[in-house]
Amino acid sequence: MVKINQNFARLPQSYLFSDIAHRVDAYAAAHPHQKVIRMGIGDVTLPLPCAVVDALKSASSEMGSKETFHGYGPEQGYPFLREAIVEYYRREMGVVLKPEEILVSDGSKSDVGNIVDLFSPDNTVLIPDPVYPVYRDTNIMSGRKIVYISADSHNAFLPLPDPSVKVDLIYLCSPNNPTGAVYTKDQLAQWVAYAHEQEAILLFDAAYERFISDPALPRSIFQIPGARECAIEFCSLSKTAGFTGMRCGYTVIPMELSFPGPLGEPISLNKMWVRRQTTKFNGVSYVTQRAAQSVFTPEGLEACDKNIHYYRENSQMICSLLAKKKIEFYGGAHSPYIWLRCPGEMSSWDFFDFLLENAAVVGTPGSGFGKNGEGFFRLTAFGSRENTAEAMERLSPLL
Repeated sequence: MVKINQNFARLPQSYLFSDIAHRVDAYAAAHPHQKVIRMGIGDVTLPLPCAVVDALKSASSEMGSKETFHGYGPEQGYPFLREAIVEYYRREMGVVLKPEEILVSDGSKSDVGNIVDLFSPDNTVLIPDPVYPVYRDTNIMSGRKIVYISADSHNAFLPLPDPSVKVDLIYLCSPNNPTGAVYTKDQLAQWVAYAHEQEAILLFDAAYERFISDPALPRSIFQIPGARECAIEFCSLSKTAGFTGMRCGYTVIPMELSFPGPLGEPISLNKMWVRRQTTKFNGVSYVTQRAAQSVFTPEGLEACDKNIHYYRENSQMICSLLAKKKIEFYGGAHSPYIWLRCPGEMSSWDFFDFLLENAAVVGTPGSGFGKNGEGFFRLTAFGSRENTAEAMERLSPLL
């Protein structure tokens, strides 16, 4: 008789954003003439930069010619994209990487979820609470023990390590999803030191690094001394360049990361990941990778930054209203997310229903990100300027 993975029974009955979609669909069906403004899911709304579109057209034309057609590509990414990313790290962050340390994928969500294939189910995992659900759910699926560290208003949603807690894998996200909080260099240095003390691996999600505008704040974990010996970094073009409909990201695994194998021999995590990907992943299309390469050109980055500035202005609009209403909030400055305390001591889902019923505005209940998210709510700045302004007009009399 077939035996199923019993760990799936430990997962929540449905995914957070599925619950939101069902409630919004029910509301829309009952109010067919009401415009619903969605500020919950972090999907971008601005079109792709012109440099990206031009690269897509050019690469598509290549695929239509016998002389320039591309079939199967390398699962770890074409050299032209990996080299462009290496140069981006060097120029933007002063971080020196090797092309073979860059592993291209269809997005950081996939990599964050799949990286656990490299590690034993016996490992103990440290996860902040509240947290992006993928960190938690993929480790539940694998049957790992999870230890949570509290992120709350007492530490500005930026928890620091507790040396007495023994762990093997550590998840961090900065700028954080869902709270928008950003770690300083000194704070990340404490996490790197903790990872070394624990002989642990730090899994660092930098999907929103391009939103950081303060040069004093680190955009890569590899800006911290010692991180190459203990950290893996996940990055995405979804928010940097609007690739939510294109799907492309990359993971950085330094060559220094190796651990004893069955016979005590050192085994490279980088090579393990390449082996995993060549077995389970078909790679990212040539056309998409040419488009991704164009992101890292001066023209591409200038256009991306223009779009990010647009979303920052949306953030400022949201933060201004919350400040005016004297509502406690986090994020917004270096993140597309604004994390606010529900007014009137409402629960997260009660506030969700309140906004949907009274303003037809959709956000994300904080409780969906963990127990410390209860009583908080996430809004995103990825909407259009017009919809963001209209949403604030609707919310103003209700807050």
